[in-house]
Formats: sequence, C-alpha cells, structure tokens
Amino acid sequence: MELVRRRAGWLLGLGLVGGLAWTTVVTLSMPGWYDPSADCVHKFVGASGDPVVRTTWFPPSASCVYGDQVRQYMSTTRTVALSVIGVLLLVVVAAGLILTVRRLRGDAGPIQPVGTVDLRRRRINHLLFGALDTALVFAVLTFLNAAAIVFGGLPGGILFIVTVLAGLSAFGTTLDRHMGPLPASALDSRRRGTVAGVATYAVVFVATAVTGQLPFFRFWAVPLAGIAYAAIAAWQWSRAINSATEAQRSG
Repeated sequence: MELVRRRAGWLLGLGLVGGLAWTTVVTLSMPGWYDPSADCVHKFVGASGDPVVRTTWFPPSASCVYGDQVRQYMSTTRTVALSVIGVLLLVVVAAGLILTVRRLRGDAGPIQPVGTVDLRRRRINHLLFGALDTALVFAVLTFLNAAAIVFGGLPGGILFIVTVLAGLSAFGTTLDRHMGPLPASALDSRRRGTVAGVATYAVVFVATAVTGQLPFFRFWAVPLAGIAYAAIAAWQWSRAINSATEAQRSG
C-alpha cells in the first residue's frame, strides 16, 4: 500500500490518460459532431426520411431515429464494453486523486539545506527559466485544449482540465525542487509546486473566460502563463525568505 501511495501520481496519470483515450474512442464510435445526420444516412443506406440523432455518454450509445424506427448506430457489445472500461477508469482516477491529495499532507521528508547555494542566483533562475518553461508548456496545451474538446466532447474537456492540473502540479513541483526556495523539504516543494501550477492555470482560465474565448485557449495565453507563474513563484520566494528571517530571529 505504501508503494501505491508513493506512486499516486503515476496511478492518477494512468487513469487520466486512459480516460482521455476512452472519450476519444466513444466520440469516434458516434456520428460525427459536424454533420451527424449524414453519418446516419451513410451507415443505414436505404432508410427513408431525415434521421434524428440521439447520443448519450454514459452508458455510451448512439442511435438514428427514422420516425418510429430506431436504429442503433453503436452496437450493444461496444456500449457494454465501453461502459465497463469507463467505470474502471473512474475508479482509478478517484483513487489516484485521493492518494495524491493525501501526499500533500504526508511526511515532510529530508530537508534540502541552503549549503553553499547562491539564493539570489537561484531565485533569478527559478523566475526566469520557470516562466519560460511554463510558457512553452502552455503553447502545447493551447493546441491540445482544442483537440481534447473536439475529439472528447464535454467529458474529454473535463478530463483534460483535470489532467492538465495534475501535470502542472507535478511540473511545478519539479521546478521548485530544482530551483525553488531553500531550505525546503520534498513536501514543501510538492505544496508550492501544486499551488503554482493550479494558480497559473486558474489565471489563464479566468482570463480566457472574461474575454469570452472559452472553451478554447488563445495564443496570448502563452505569455500570460509565463508571467503568472513568475509572479506566483516570486510571492512564494518572498514568503519563504520572510519565514526564514522570522525563524532566525526567534532562534
């Protein structure tokens, strides 16, 4: 169980990636979003009338209705198989989320001391390279955001957001561990990295919503993400320095 807890991030990542693949398969198993009626006509050649398309995400199903006649676009076998897989993936994602959140309240682990590290240079590197790396990440996410919504629909969009939040938390933790404030424990880096990653995404998401651009990110989200991360990291550095100063005074 301890091994599973330590690998909570991998478990969550596996569930989320599997979920995104599941939404893609479900989408491709249904009539196309652009002209679903045309897909029904092509599948059921000879059927008369203009079909009405009915789809549900869970259980995954699609049908073409011709008057009083209902023709199943997706087979019952595929519906059952996708339903079972969907439930299993949901369990994996839920377990991964629970274990990941519990890690944010776990043991602090060993402290990484200041030693001979030049904190001023480390802070500059963190803000500069952290902002650049975050901007590059959001350049990729801007493209993947559109792909997830087009190929995964609403469930794919929701899963994409959760996946991005988990990925940004891990990314922020890595940046903090290598370039963040010292002294610090692994738990400190996890907490600061999670806050930085989630807060950066929140800034981009809110800015996109305010400008009326949702659900698709725009290219101006790339520099905005870099600036937001640098501002959040700078605030975390200030807090860490103030805490260290107060500790020295108390000692």
